[in-house]
Amino acid sequence: MAERLPPAEWTQRPDLAALVAAMGADNVRWVGGAVRDALLGHEVRDVDAATPLEPATVIDRLRTAGIRTVPTGIDHGTVTAVLPGGPVEITTLRRDVSTDGRRATVAFARDWREDAARRDFTINALYAAPDTLEIFDWFGGLADLAAQRVRFIGEARQRIHEDHLRILRYFRFQARFGAELDAEAEEACAALAATLKGLSRERVAGELLNLLGLPDPADTVARMLALGVLPVVLPEVGTTGVEALRRLIANEDAAGIPPNPIRRLAALLPALSPVAEAVAARLRLSKAQRERVTRAAARRADDALQPRALAYREGIDSAIDRLLLTGGNVAPLIDWDVPQLPLRGGEIVARGVAAGPEVARVLRKVESQWIDEGFPTRDRVNRIVDEVLREL
Repeated sequence: MAERLPPAEWTQRPDLAALVAAMGADNVRWVGGAVRDALLGHEVRDVDAATPLEPATVIDRLRTAGIRTVPTGIDHGTVTAVLPGGPVEITTLRRDVSTDGRRATVAFARDWREDAARRDFTINALYAAPDTLEIFDWFGGLADLAAQRVRFIGEARQRIHEDHLRILRYFRFQARFGAELDAEAEEACAALAATLKGLSRERVAGELLNLLGLPDPADTVARMLALGVLPVVLPEVGTTGVEALRRLIANEDAAGIPPNPIRRLAALLPALSPVAEAVAARLRLSKAQRERVTRAAARRADDALQPRALAYREGIDSAIDRLLLTGGNVAPLIDWDVPQLPLRGGEIVARGVAAGPEVARVLRKVESQWIDEGFPTRDRVNRIVDEVLREL
């Protein structure tokens, strides 16, 4: 008996039924993550579909049915249907014409198995019919999913030669879904690790951050280091960094703080701002990401002495990062709103201080005392001002 998807809310979405009706049930199959995650009982957030219809036909049929489309990847055969329950990427069946490890030239195809054969891992090459929910599995993906094994479709080295990023994707999927290691995949990733140097920094950064954002990637990161994969993309990381990552994950779990990939990247790196800045630039992280990892790299052992003072100076997120990285207590920062100093320069001038640098100096002294005393009320601030002015 053919295996079928288990009952799931997303498979009953009326907007998906409308999409299938517009395209024809024989012309649509759910594919990839939605099928895989539904089989595992995980929440399905994104639904992808495959079709033998070419993009122009997809657009025309959906337009006729009143469904708006966006040509998000039209050159590669992908059209996004904009639906009330969430967008659905619809990709025409493809076959590889040529590959160079960084990009592929593809041609449209009409054979479902041929399309599945060009995907990376067996657990990502599972298709499901939208009407019957029957699963189509040509490469043993169901067995691998049951065994918690991430395995390349076909010969591992060949698949990596086609797209070098599959090395990092293997470790990310292994960290998320795997328990049983696949010896062929591990050997191939180690042997071809140097090919990662030819990839764009953005693609590498995306995969690394996706890996670090998983619940507990420490064992996988340690294996990447041992196999010589991690040194190719993050040569700054050694065993000390991996152990720091383990401690951070334990601290996050104990505090009930969700994982953050930038915080975890900071754990892997030496606690040196110039190193963090160089890595952030090399990976072409966003401005916000660069600032966060650099602030985390400036952590010190005494950060834990005044957590709220740290948060006032560095911001809540950076303070939490630094406390978790150094083993400090983040409890004082949970649901705490960073206050503003209840004092303005004009008030200092009104007390007889000439406008200019002296006012700024008084404000800094008052603010420093206010922070040290734990952010007292306005009445105490007024007395602090009196004390500072008497010292002038």
